[in-house]
Amino acid sequence: MASLQPRFLTLPLIFIIIIISSSGHANAVPRVTFPLESPGRPFTLFTLPDVYNTTTLLLSDDEETLFVGARDAVLSLNISKAGSLQLSKKIDWSPTENDLRDCTMKGTTETDCPNFVRVLQVLNSTHMFACGTFAFSPRCSYISSEQFSLAASPSGKTEEGRGRCPYNPYHKNTAITVGGELYTATVADYRGNRPVISRHLSEGDHVDMKLDDTAGWLEDPTFISSTYIPSEEKVYFFFSEMGREYDFIDKFTVSRVAQVCTSDVGGQRTLQRRWTTFTKAQLLCQARDELPYNVLQDITTLRPSEGASEDDTLFYGIFSSQWSVNSGRSAVCVFSLRAIKAVFAGNYKVLNRDTLKWSSRMQEKIANPGECGLHNASDNALRFVKENFLADKSVSPANQGLTLVSPDQRYSNIAAQRVKGAHGREYTVLYLLTESGYLHKAVLLEGRAHIIEEIQVLRQPQRVKNLLLSVSKGAVLVGSSEGVASVPVSNCSHYWSCGECVLARDPFCAWDPTRRVCARVSSIKDQAGQDVDGGNVSKVCNTFTTLVPRGRGSIVTGAPPRVLVSVFLKEVVRLRCVLSSQLAQLRWERPGGELSPDIYMQEDRGNLSFLATPTTLGTYMCQAVENGFTQTLVVYEVRQKDDFTLRPTSKSPTRIPEPGRETTTRPKIETTPNAIEKKPTMEKTQKPTLSATVSPVGPNATHAPADGSTNMPQLETRTSYLKELVAVSVLLVICICALLLVAAYSLRKSYRSRTVPRLPSLHRDPGTTEGGTHQEREALRGNSPQLDKHNGQKSPNTPSNGVSNGSNGHLPNIPI
Repeated sequence: MASLQPRFLTLPLIFIIIIISSSGHANAVPRVTFPLESPGRPFTLFTLPDVYNTTTLLLSDDEETLFVGARDAVLSLNISKAGSLQLSKKIDWSPTENDLRDCTMKGTTETDCPNFVRVLQVLNSTHMFACGTFAFSPRCSYISSEQFSLAASPSGKTEEGRGRCPYNPYHKNTAITVGGELYTATVADYRGNRPVISRHLSEGDHVDMKLDDTAGWLEDPTFISSTYIPSEEKVYFFFSEMGREYDFIDKFTVSRVAQVCTSDVGGQRTLQRRWTTFTKAQLLCQARDELPYNVLQDITTLRPSEGASEDDTLFYGIFSSQWSVNSGRSAVCVFSLRAIKAVFAGNYKVLNRDTLKWSSRMQEKIANPGECGLHNASDNALRFVKENFLADKSVSPANQGLTLVSPDQRYSNIAAQRVKGAHGREYTVLYLLTESGYLHKAVLLEGRAHIIEEIQVLRQPQRVKNLLLSVSKGAVLVGSSEGVASVPVSNCSHYWSCGECVLARDPFCAWDPTRRVCARVSSIKDQAGQDVDGGNVSKVCNTFTTLVPRGRGSIVTGAPPRVLVSVFLKEVVRLRCVLSSQLAQLRWERPGGELSPDIYMQEDRGNLSFLATPTTLGTYMCQAVENGFTQTLVVYEVRQKDDFTLRPTSKSPTRIPEPGRETTTRPKIETTPNAIEKKPTMEKTQKPTLSATVSPVGPNATHAPADGSTNMPQLETRTSYLKELVAVSVLLVICICALLLVAAYSLRKSYRSRTVPRLPSLHRDPGTTEGGTHQEREALRGNSPQLDKHNGQKSPNTPSNGVSNGSNGHLPNIPI
């Protein structure tokens, strides 16, 4: 279905198309994701404590200053240094207490009553012009460029803002200045029911202009953007509105482009002070055999290359769909100025003023609608123009299809630029801001788009945002309620090897073989390694010395890290490997054997789990395959623990500590003595995370969670307990010897005590003690002299045997 024409489409056909519609194009997925405050993609955020809703942005002609329209304030920021946002001056511009009280009395919430600056334009070399909602009573003011302060108008009166700025801060509008005149598209009443495209601040023969009040010119529009084409002397407006030419559905939204000539001063009698050159046409963002993306969200102008015709000007727009089949998705379509001019030069539909119905019947052309100079035409020609301002044909995309489709993101803002690659070829780079606060950078290739990266720049989704590109400063400027963010267009140093640099396919970046780093193309003097179109790593990097990754300031070995995992049998082993690229495929391999699904389980996040058995011990390699290039990320050696190694008593799983996290327990995974000890210090998403977890099998066994929160390898040398074991063994031997000596001494003492005779306790002298007489005690000690057995005197001829006399006067017959 090339277009939606009312004479061919019926309501049943719409339902048939919805049912059979399917996507015939590949959805673009960001290759690398950088969360908020990621070290791999830093950016600058400017905030002030008392300034909010910094959503209106304007660059000076020299791109040295950024003007910001905020709530109750206008700011001037110095951006002369790349990546910096410094406050130069601030203008306070807020309603009075009476204005705020009147606003709330109208039923408006207090949060919507401040002055939200929605128009900020440079008029000339001395003055700027600003307009704000001003408590639902729009007002405008001149700003002196030199002093950067509010200035009085030439008439000395307060500048009325109606028709120049919306009443409601949530209503969209657009404004542009040409030759000191202000061209605006907004609503001119409190409720937003009177849309108007007008010209203000005209002088001399030029008069202020606006659309005729006749119904049919605009149908509940939402204004998006405007641009000026000098060669055409026309201002083009882009918006969405209700498509009254389609009568098969009550409310069908269409996207439009409208034009007016800057020389238009209105008719002499018919259309006095009204546009005589206003015409509009439909922008059709639609793929073949699919429903169109019919709601315009944002559009940007990409000027032609130097020396090219201005007809080559391109307009890149973001479109969403009102059809449920495309709900939650966004598409990018590109339209050329040449195609828009061709549609405006063709036939026009006829509006029946009685029924407000459009028809495509052929009739004699009295005038060419949209042609400059119609203000001098006759009344008959002007009446013809008044009824023939909708082009009969739609403007089709330049490539006859969708440039890019986001599968799960809704884009809100867009910016575009041309970038010259390493080999002199030009590429178009798009910057797309999502409603969830991520900035996508995409490069347009032959017939498709490649999203290089996505960067989170906003914490919360925003309703009113602005996106601006500073080519000279190499920064994307984002205005939101959280502040103004300045995001560099590239960060080539994030890619740590030649393979990663080529696979990124970033036109800004190329591999420098001399310094062996990924750097900006403009900084490489010798041959630069880059393949944006194909991303062929082998073709580019094989011409250089080697494909080695890069550390901080030095070249490290290109071999993948090896990690030793010591396990007990019957334990669950979980090996982790997380990819940094979302376009790569993760693959586990084992030398000399296949990974049977009956034994091994590979989880969605890439973790490999299996039970430790004699047959599953060995080497495992985690590999990443992207665009035909395979690289080994990590090698695991799974071995059985020695018998003396104690089992872990903790039920919690163990893993290698992740970068940026501290652990209070000693890791249970060990590496070989010659394992890599140096810890890489690269950013978060530079290399995949490697980790292993060992869990006991049993009723109380727990499995390690598949934590993929980091993408950087962190290898640590595990502590060896051999010295401690030897020390404990020596101490144990010493203790055993000491115990044996004590036991031997005790046995000897016990045996000796049994060989000593005991003295009877009968017939003791009252003067004796319990241990016997003195002589008896001396005899027991072996010092008592031998007594004569008859008279108690010592016998000189009898040797002492160390025992005393018995109670009967005879020695006991005890052998010694």
